[in-house]
Amino acid sequence: MSQIKHVAIIMDGNGRWAQLRGRPRTFGHVKGVRVAKKIITHAANLGLQNLTLYAFSTENWFRPQEEVSVLMKLMERYLVRETENLIKNNIQFHTIGDLSKVPTNVRRLINEAKVRTAHCSGLKLTFAISYGSRQEMIGAVQSIATDLKDGVISLNEINEDMINKRLMTSHCPDPDLIIRTSGEYRLSNFLMWQASYSELYFTNILWPDFKEDDLNKALTDFKNRSRRFGRIEGVLKTLFNKKEKNHAELNF
Repeated sequence: MSQIKHVAIIMDGNGRWAQLRGRPRTFGHVKGVRVAKKIITHAANLGLQNLTLYAFSTENWFRPQEEVSVLMKLMERYLVRETENLIKNNIQFHTIGDLSKVPTNVRRLINEAKVRTAHCSGLKLTFAISYGSRQEMIGAVQSIATDLKDGVISLNEINEDMINKRLMTSHCPDPDLIIRTSGEYRLSNFLMWQASYSELYFTNILWPDFKEDDLNKALTDFKNRSRRFGRIEGVLKTLFNKKEKNHAELNF
């Protein structure tokens, strides 16, 4: 069974969930935040080391202003109400993304949550806010190019490890499992470098209906998968063991 260190979730379907009930899309986002809170607590109780939630993409800025404002208000409300609970649950808070567009008061609360939870040694919770994977990779390339131009590094020093350290996710390992709700089958500009060998789990469940047991099902599915990272040693080992067993039975 595969070991898991990092789960990332694309929390999709809030708007559709609300529209199916004849409510505005913002109603779905309110319910979605409540679900996120439960999943975070459950992940911490399960002993997960890292959980990353795709909360707000760079593309989400193009949504109607009213919806964007509600999303920012919900982020503000979550940080005000839940930072103390993060500390109680020994959860360390991180963010990835370009926070320059985020309202000043939300940025302040984000920074406060990071500082106040820095000592926590349990789950590392990362919110992807105003995040886009392509933009993240551009930033990493620009950082490396600047150091190369200034003579800080040489060309042959550029490798995967250096790129990993320049990405926003340098505080955690690549995701072992990426879950997407709502029946969509794409990454939507989320952790594309980091997802190179991630296992993907798609469910038709809309995010506001996603429950703790649904996370358990995804984790169980992951644990029953065989991860070879492009290699075949595991297959060869199985075949070799089977051959040895058959040989021994024949000799007996």
